[in-house]
Amino acid sequence: MYKISARILKGFILCLTLQAFLVHGASEEIQVYTDDKEEAGEYSIDWHNNYVISGRSTAQYAGEQAPNHIYRLTPEFNLGLSDTLELGIYLLSTRNTDGQWNGDGFKARLKYIAPHQSEGMYWGLNFETGKQALAVSQYPRDAELKAILGWNLNNWMVAFNLNTDGSFNSGSGKPTEDIDFKINYKVAEKTQLGIESYSQLGAYNHFDGFSSNSKVLYAVVDSEVLGHEFNAGIGRGMNDASDKWVLKFIVNSRF
Repeated sequence: MYKISARILKGFILCLTLQAFLVHGASEEIQVYTDDKEEAGEYSIDWHNNYVISGRSTAQYAGEQAPNHIYRLTPEFNLGLSDTLELGIYLLSTRNTDGQWNGDGFKARLKYIAPHQSEGMYWGLNFETGKQALAVSQYPRDAELKAILGWNLNNWMVAFNLNTDGSFNSGSGKPTEDIDFKINYKVAEKTQLGIESYSQLGAYNHFDGFSSNSKVLYAVVDSEVLGHEFNAGIGRGMNDASDKWVLKFIVNSRF
């Protein structure tokens, strides 16, 4: 039921490549993608939580909800389709400074992780698209193509994501690029400590200077409690274009 032919897979990858030219970072999901995925027929929920302790307090466009003191909660439903493919659905929400909860739209994604050994290099692709509320996105109909590259080396884990982000809305401008990375070191059987970096680069055909876009560095811990995996971190903005302090906490519940 979950098998997929090589021809279909090649067509899928080609479609992803073409979509890169149609495709905005998603602050509801502060996560570097690795080779994690659900097995065929298995499913789970990731609970994405983040809170801007100190950040921008003025709107950058009409209708925007400035991020300062905003809490975002995003449940992500994951289903393994095959040995290499995973489907994900996000439901976006925020709690504003008045304590009011708002539904902010949805996204769907398809992730491909190429077959690989548990030790060594791996790669994959993730394509997502959806519709967001004006409060969190100036151009609601957006999409992203994420290239995934990583290594599992004894006690070390290294991963890089190159994200091409854009919108289906007219007047949204050229697609933009982000580069994210994660370096973890295993300190116990189920615990890793590390750093994560999230850097917006600007338009794909002309990268901006260091001070022009958001760049945030996180200290993180990845571990497991009572069978639930979690990723927790505190981020510090590296320039004036970034939120100054951000907390994030992701919990994975498998069923």
